[in-house]
Amino acid sequence: MNHSAKFEKVKGYYDKGLWKEFQVANAVVKGWITAEEYEEIIGRPYKG
Repeated sequence: MNHSAKFEKVKGYYDKGLWKEFQVANAVVKGWITAEEYEEIIGRPYKG
């Protein structure tokens, strides 16, 4: 699967504990990652 340009950055921030779920959700709103990528990072569907 091809990921968005900022996927690895967002995932890294979340995995290291630097970002919370709401910050990953904000990345979806900003168009940095997709809702599907949110689910891949967080493990739950994006609810917007």
